[in-house]
Amino acid sequence: MKLETCDVVIVGGGPAGCAAACVLADQGHKVVVLERESFPRYHIGESMIPFTYPPLERIGFIPKLKQSHFTKKFSVQFVAPSGRASQPFYFFNRYDRDTVAQSWQVLRSEFDLMLKEHCESKGADFRERHQVLSLLKDGERYVGARVRNADSEEFELRAPITIDATGRDALAATTNVWRRGDPKLNKIAVWTYYRGSKRDEGIDEGQTTVAFIPNKGWFWHIPQHHDMVSVGVVSDAKYLTRDGVKDPKAILEREIPNNQWIADRLATGTCTGEYWITNEYTFRSEFSAADGLVLVGDAYGFLDPVFSSGLMLALKSGVAAGDAVHEALVAQDYSAHRFAGYSAVMREGIENMRKLVYAFYDPAVSFRMVTDKSPELAGDLTDCLSGDVNKDFTRLFAAFSEFTPMPEPLPYGVPKPSAAGAPLVAA
Repeated sequence: MKLETCDVVIVGGGPAGCAAACVLADQGHKVVVLERESFPRYHIGESMIPFTYPPLERIGFIPKLKQSHFTKKFSVQFVAPSGRASQPFYFFNRYDRDTVAQSWQVLRSEFDLMLKEHCESKGADFRERHQVLSLLKDGERYVGARVRNADSEEFELRAPITIDATGRDALAATTNVWRRGDPKLNKIAVWTYYRGSKRDEGIDEGQTTVAFIPNKGWFWHIPQHHDMVSVGVVSDAKYLTRDGVKDPKAILEREIPNNQWIADRLATGTCTGEYWITNEYTFRSEFSAADGLVLVGDAYGFLDPVFSSGLMLALKSGVAAGDAVHEALVAQDYSAHRFAGYSAVMREGIENMRKLVYAFYDPAVSFRMVTDKSPELAGDLTDCLSGDVNKDFTRLFAAFSEFTPMPEPLPYGVPKPSAAGAPLVAA
């Protein structure tokens, strides 16, 4: 079988994989990205929160976004089932208007293609229609991947470090049975796209709307360019599939009247076609890394999307893992323990956001209750919701705990102990 070698194999060409590729290619490493599909390809997850900006700035992508036709996002609002909307929350009231406070609503097929071309411009070898059949191991150490290319030819691609960026397919976590759910966040989502529905104007045109339905479910409403809107509903499976209804179109159409704002907005629009459904949104890999292997993005873990944290966490993980992999390559030490710092950063960020997600789903609590009692914590709450998740929120969560139990951190997402219990150094 044909054998190729490189410095880093990245499995998956989405945002996390491309961010890692950009960081490593900038350092002069020979990086090969293996992507199963052809771009452009469909993907959900269109909304960016403010602190998506730093990892995008790090990889030099902000100028391309500013020149793009993606809808600019400056705010978020919340809507009661009655249709009563909150005042828009503008990010520039806390952050710099020209940097962190400026975000976008993206069409992922176009955004991901732009990222792919961006990492290629930095020297990464991006290969579409290359399916990874299995990860290669030498004993307990990962050493690359067995691949089938677009011509159905199989070959081995070997490298001292492999990055798993396979998204919700989570190749390593699924293969090794590392995938772990969350005790409470077992929601499902149903969504589609509308054209021609009602939109706000001016600076509010691109705002994300979270619209509540009874039983603590919620809609997302994300305006995009070309007069398109992404709209979906998230709730417990038992609620959305009640009375035996399992067809995603029937589920969504039944829920739309349960929020008058959503019903009014979509009344003038036309659904563009396909309906989508996914379940068990929240999970994490038991291990974040093994000898010769690092997990990033959704392959590492995914958190309920109510606060649109997915793209931020994916890009943040790609950049952080890229830095850690560069250090491992320089040291020629590819053992899992080298990624303890990366893992700690990602676990802290996810756990902080996870606490707010738990509070959101508790019908006995609202964020307004907390900030009314402790107005000095409004800034901390804003920071966490905006994606500035790696800071000390002890006082904030102590205040929340007066209204609702805060979840204990999950013991997942840590490096797998090396087989020999010692650093794995290249010969």
